[in-house]
Amino acid sequence: MIEFWFEFGSNYSYLSVMRIEELAASRGVAIAWRPFLLAPIFKSFGWETSPFVLQKEKGEYVWRDMARRCEKYGLPWQRPTTFPRRALLPIRVAMVGADQPWIGAYCKQIMLMNFAQDRDIDSVEAVSEALDKLGLPVADIMAAAQSEENKLNLRRQTEEAQARGIFGAPMFFVGSEMFWGDDRFEDALAFATR
Repeated sequence: MIEFWFEFGSNYSYLSVMRIEELAASRGVAIAWRPFLLAPIFKSFGWETSPFVLQKEKGEYVWRDMARRCEKYGLPWQRPTTFPRRALLPIRVAMVGADQPWIGAYCKQIMLMNFAQDRDIDSVEAVSEALDKLGLPVADIMAAAQSEENKLNLRRQTEEAQARGIFGAPMFFVGSEMFWGDDRFEDALAFATR
């Protein structure tokens, strides 16, 4: 079992979301999907936005790195004109779907909107479109996502992320062992199967 902590505004989470199901299945590793919000964690560090925005040189490197990595994995890529994008509604929907068989396909749809199509993802229209493409009951899922119980669950999951020492995304856990970043994903899978 691998815990996959991710955020839709995270560019490196995009790489992992697009690859995790196939790679984990090839190793016989189950995935526990753990959506959370990075903004409260960044705020606890005194940051108002992503370190890729705060540190200009790091940011410029990251965009070139993303282009290279997307080419390596055969993934579509378009640098977002807004970064990081707000993704509260899509993350709330991911909380509803975290244990459902559609979670991976849904996450791919949202990530493609953000990082391949340069679209706003934090809207009823965008999230409804992603769910509808998968033939899912849009109204029911949206209602569950906006429920007070689900909002509280997301807050608790984000607090758990912070309590476990998560400082960025994606983050992978195999038991108590932490692996940070898409470039450590294969290491996490190897650790899970050793």
